[in-house]
Amino acid sequence: MHFELTRDFLDNLIEIIDKKEDKKAAEIMADMRAVDIAEMYDSLDLEQAKYLYLLIEDREKAADVLAELDDNDRTRFLKALPDDVIASKFIDHMDSDDAADVIAGLPDERQEEVLQKIKDIDQAGDIVDLLSYDENTAGGLMGKEIITVNINDDVEKAISEIRKQVDEVDDIYYVYVIDDDSMLKGTVSLTKLLLSSKGSGIKDIYNDDVIYVKADMKAEDAANLSDKYDLVALPVVDEIGRLLGRITFDDLVDVMREEAEKDYQMMSGISEDVEHSDTIWKLTRARLPWLLVGLVGEIIGSKVLSGYETQIASHAALAFFLPLIAAMGGNSGVQSASIVVQGLANGSISIETTFRKIFKEISIALINGIICSALLFTYNFFFSDSFALTITVSAALFSVIVFASLFGTFVPLALHKMKIDPAIATGPFITTSNDIFGLIIYMTIGGILFSII
Repeated sequence: MHFELTRDFLDNLIEIIDKKEDKKAAEIMADMRAVDIAEMYDSLDLEQAKYLYLLIEDREKAADVLAELDDNDRTRFLKALPDDVIASKFIDHMDSDDAADVIAGLPDERQEEVLQKIKDIDQAGDIVDLLSYDENTAGGLMGKEIITVNINDDVEKAISEIRKQVDEVDDIYYVYVIDDDSMLKGTVSLTKLLLSSKGSGIKDIYNDDVIYVKADMKAEDAANLSDKYDLVALPVVDEIGRLLGRITFDDLVDVMREEAEKDYQMMSGISEDVEHSDTIWKLTRARLPWLLVGLVGEIIGSKVLSGYETQIASHAALAFFLPLIAAMGGNSGVQSASIVVQGLANGSISIETTFRKIFKEISIALINGIICSALLFTYNFFFSDSFALTITVSAALFSVIVFASLFGTFVPLALHKMKIDPAIATGPFITTSNDIFGLIIYMTIGGILFSII
């Protein structure tokens, strides 16, 4: 049964904490999953969270709770705990990748102090190795806990080796086959190991078609590779092919979610990776740059309009449709840009399909432009006294939709080519740009058609 955090539950828990009823609080913790405890901590102050945390008797659960906390809460929480508690109650019971994440969130001087208090020297060494990788690479995601067998072993020896290693691994997704130099050769399934006849060799039953990533590969690319081939774990190798560790599915999903959130924020005009719990200053700093870009863009738009002051004064009805033209251009541009950004993110747009994509967007823009401008023409034909205005607004709307769609397609492709995150092409950038160009197109067409008709 899943847990749902309610106000009543939280009020009751805070009352228990205030009364220092250790037994009741410990019983509540015992019945909850680690992820639910971590969710609850977000609604407690530091001292309340610390009090509850130290009552968790199951050390593996305590370690899992720490791993489930978001970065800000975890950093805040660790500041209140002594180094020996962090080492003995958390790190000693965590997988190496989670432990490395926790250590990485500490100041440099505390990292060394906590590492020195870890009793398991091998685990401390694994953590140090993982800390050497950038957190946004496959090496920064991987854990050292893996099951391996030697390609030269027979099945009986391989099963014996697996039994020795299994205590260190929570979930066995793949058994990796290596040679005497730790070079990754392939995988072998537990089913084949158990069903193979006595005396069979690993080299006779293993699968040499293995998908792996190098330690310096971008985490996002590793996640996309896993998604493409439906892999629950990815082996990580060094430059010469030696097996270093594995990235499990939960970490890959975290990367996918974080990248999706990052792209969504950038598309919304937020320039930094932020959480709702961040400080007011950090949230302001993340939002303000694109607001300023929009402000400058609209100032430019007002200057563009001032250049057509005489034309607007002569044909005041043109002003009535300015919001419509700007909105339709912005919407069309954002739609095209969003589709292209999505395609670039999941790898579905390659060099071979770029021109096909542009042709498709042109076709879509033409169809949408014809339909929208035809509907607007029909409306103005019956409700407007000026045929020149009817033609002008319809022609301008068609032109703006086509232009905005092409602009929304080209910009993210160009940014991607320049190694700039194309997500910044959507939202405020496209909308502001299309406002400016849309106004120019609208007023230019109006000037030409009103002088002819």
